[in-house]
Amino acid sequence: MRLKVCYHDNCFDGLASAASFTRFFLQTIDPKAQVEYEGLAYRGQNPFHERLLSGDVNAILDFRYTADPKLDWYFDHHVSAFQEPGDEEHFRADRSGKKFWNPEARSCTKFMTDVLRSRFDFDPGPMEELIHWADIIDGAQFPSAEMAVELEEPALRLMTLIEAEREPAFLHRIIRWMQEESLAEIVARPEAAAKIDALLETHRENVELIRQRAECEDGVVFFDISDRMRDNANKFIPYYLFPDCRYSINVSASATRTKISLGSNPWSKVPRTHDLASIASRYGGGGHPVVAAISLDAGQADKAREIAQEIVGILRSRT
Repeated sequence: MRLKVCYHDNCFDGLASAASFTRFFLQTIDPKAQVEYEGLAYRGQNPFHERLLSGDVNAILDFRYTADPKLDWYFDHHVSAFQEPGDEEHFRADRSGKKFWNPEARSCTKFMTDVLRSRFDFDPGPMEELIHWADIIDGAQFPSAEMAVELEEPALRLMTLIEAEREPAFLHRIIRWMQEESLAEIVARPEAAAKIDALLETHRENVELIRQRAECEDGVVFFDISDRMRDNANKFIPYYLFPDCRYSINVSASATRTKISLGSNPWSKVPRTHDLASIASRYGGGGHPVVAAISLDAGQADKAREIAQEIVGILRSRT
């Protein structure tokens, strides 16, 4: 049997979901299944290409829904899960017992694992640490911005690697390691450690770059680093530099996409009043009420800046 697992790419929760689901499937459905992975991203084009769901069994995890009849398993927690007309009605009409959505869940990994434990007798075994950290990272449940930015924990170093890595084959190796190894063991692997060391140096450069370029007005931080071709800067840096801000908006770019990131400060003393996923969905993006993103094609920095400035205006408006 061929299992195709599609997951939210360059996302700790996305990869952790893929690892947990794979372990479940091999443990309870077919221990001899051949597993193939494919990462999905919120790009300008339709992510559901014709050959995506190519397995005998197909799963989409931590990403938007599709009504494609070849989809067998589905788990997600994004409020923006249903993007196309009729998607939510199709999901709610499903009677397979294999498609689940909970927009209140902090992480897809923990939500999915809880469902698989209770309904399918799944035992995650050595993956409990991974599940715990996926919930902390995706739910931004850090005790402080310092912890989220100083990156001392193995989970946060692995998060940094996952968000930066552009080679699918290496990300798929991480998914396989996650099924058996501790997070400390993964980041200590020579092939991972070398990449992480270089990324930590870039991370320190990003902190200083954002310190120089970011401006905070009416509780909203904005910065543009699209000229540096880095679209994976740590999303907690603005709150580390501007502890009193409420929101952050930034424009970044890589060789494959241009990105507008929307975030809210989890440590802000002033409550969030905007649904960032709803705002992002107006421009083809998605996410959660507290954090969202919009991806455009590569080379669209000017369009991204226009969108970002519109969003900054919305968030700074007092009306």
